[in-house]
Amino acid sequence: QVQLVESGGGLVRPGGSLRLSCVASGSIFSIASMGWYRQAPGKERELVAVITNGGSTYVDSVKGRFTISRDNAKNTVHLQMNSLKPEDTAVYYCKLRRSIYEGNYWGQGTQVTVSS
Repeated sequence: QVQLVESGGGLVRPGGSLRLSCVASGSIFSIASMGWYRQAPGKERELVAVITNGGSTYVDSVKGRFTISRDNAKNTVHLQMNSLKPEDTAVYYCKLRRSIYEGNYWGQGTQVTVSS
């Protein structure tokens, strides 16, 4: 009942910046959390950042470089990524959880490639 559409991925040089956006639509009666995960080839999908009413959480490798934000009125979440490194290369997925009683909804993913 929830659809997530990501945008903003692309190719960037090391040290560059990208801003990812995710727009949610459908039966959004509430939002427990929204966040970003990433998956590189041969690796597990990992949490990058998540935002709730209680605050934001980041994986250690992106702290100080990435910032997650949310526009509640538009059901939109953003991920500002600065000082990008080659190890940030991955498919980035938006996720939404409506309540603690449900699992996550996932977007289709957007490719981020950091290469010199």
